[in-house]
Amino acid sequence: MFAQRVLDAVDRIPRGNVMSYGDVAEYIGMGSARAVGMVMARHGGEVPWHRVLRADGSCAPGVAERQLMALRRERVPLRSPERVDMIRARWDGL
Repeated sequence: MFAQRVLDAVDRIPRGNVMSYGDVAEYIGMGSARAVGMVMARHGGEVPWHRVLRADGSCAPGVAERQLMALRRERVPLRSPERVDMIRARWDGL
């Protein structure tokens, strides 16, 4: 149930927006950033996984290049070449 709620939440993030792992946990009202990260690592390919980042706007190790490429295609605002501008890009789920 938790995993499905995480995946449903990530699937709702609109193009051009992002959430942090902790944002997703808060949005669904359960779990932690770490728990969301575990779900994303196992099942993230089923949803727009690239829209979920660390709280500081950085990408997960090992997928950063692919993730940044996907985010740039969606015109997600960046703070630096490797970090998303979380203030401008964060989706609040409303």
